[in-house]
Amino acid sequence: MFDHVGITVSDLARATRFYDVALAPLGIRELMRIPAAVTQRGDVVGYGSAKPEFWLSQGPRTVPHVHLAFVAASRAAVDEFHAAAIAAGGMDNGPPGLRAHYHPDYYGAFVLDPDGHNIEACCHRPG
Repeated sequence: MFDHVGITVSDLARATRFYDVALAPLGIRELMRIPAAVTQRGDVVGYGSAKPEFWLSQGPRTVPHVHLAFVAASRAAVDEFHAAAIAAGGMDNGPPGLRAHYHPDYYGAFVLDPDGHNIEACCHRPG
């Protein structure tokens, strides 16, 4: 449905440190950085596996916060995402586990990033 999505973060350096670690278990990494000299607003950082699909830009802390769910290839990857995100300074917002109210095989974990955005990894495959 979406080609890419972007969010504003209050401290780009802090956010990139968090996302570098949190998204690594999902095979997502920084692929592009566009400097302020080009954007005329501030640096922007693009994450993805093959092309930038998730963008961070410096700006004021946003309220309400956003909820983003990233696809995980396996339940183990969801577990690894959660552990990595917590180790990187995220706050637990729902430990890894089945969320059968969505569907019987929905396995997800939720972490609040440094700005309070609700970041999720989810897998829809049977255990």
